Amino acid sequence: MTRFPISRPSDPRERHLTNLRQLSDGLENAEAYFSFDGKKVIFQSTRSPYACDQIFTMDLQGHDVRLLSTGFGRCTCSYFFPDGRRYLYSSTYQGGPACPPPPDMSHGYVWAVYQSYDIFVASLDDPTPHRITDTPGYDAEATISPRGDRIVFTSVRDGDLELYTMKLNGGDVRRITHEAGYDGGAFFSPDGSKLVWRASRPKAGPEMEEYKQLLAQGLIKPHALDIYVANADGTDARRLTDNGAANFAPYFHPSGRKIIFCSNMDDPARRNFDLYLINLDGRGLERVTYYEQFDGFPMWTPDGKTFVFCSNRDNSGPHQTNVFLADWVE
Repeated sequence: MTRFPISRPSDPRERHLTNLRQLSDGLENAEAYFSFDGKKVIFQSTRSPYACDQIFTMDLQGHDVRLLSTGFGRCTCSYFFPDGRRYLYSSTYQGGPACPPPPDMSHGYVWAVYQSYDIFVASLDDPTPHRITDTPGYDAEATISPRGDRIVFTSVRDGDLELYTMKLNGGDVRRITHEAGYDGGAFFSPDGSKLVWRASRPKAGPEMEEYKQLLAQGLIKPHALDIYVANADGTDARRLTDNGAANFAPYFHPSGRKIIFCSNMDDPARRNFDLYLINLDGRGLERVTYYEQFDGFPMWTPDGKTFVFCSNRDNSGPHQTNVFLADWVE
């Protein structure tokens, strides 16, 4: 049996990361996000006996791994509430217990936006899920403000993939993006006053037609995504990247003055993803990781001392993504 955490050497160029340790080993483990007290993570994983992603939690030693979702359907985008007991995630399970089919790659590399996804809330004390979105189509990619008052999420309820916020019980839904294209993967700033997210802005003509045709099939092409920031109500939206690459998984630095995100900008073949820091004015770009495959889904504990990300590095087999922690050096 693997004993976690596993200490790993870090690349000397990764000067922000020390005491690198691996918390999972095998299969697909992704989107690991800290609880607000920084003592555990919630994440999605495909592992036996489940055929597709379910939601789990574990402590920062890689111990006490616990299933939090139902074990049915496909799950994604989990996040703890500030109270550390409740959590949310998106799942297809009410559309049927089986895993939905994988996306059709005959269109090229695409992401599935399953139309049976809804957002559910449960608790460590009672894992029975309670649905807080109930509209036709995709509702997912939800995270919670540190203020503990609003959830931001992505929905296709108005015909396009837009950002919305709502109260913690699913009420008072407000649309906050209005441009054609995919808007998703949003997170609040540490003080809850701003949002950062990824977005596509297809040009009028063939690009827009392809986007609409794929969306009608529950698919998007993520080959060109940029990072945007705005006030929490959607005002003063600004684009931070414009490099023709796939930029996604953004998160606010604990200072609130920088963004970390994942990008394939430095790989001409667009296969290698690394982490980068950028200032809120779009300047000061700095590369953080240098592994030759995938590093993504970054996040800090609220005190900024511990950093989590998911990576293909140090895998025991092919096609694996695992959860890593590091001490952050500012």
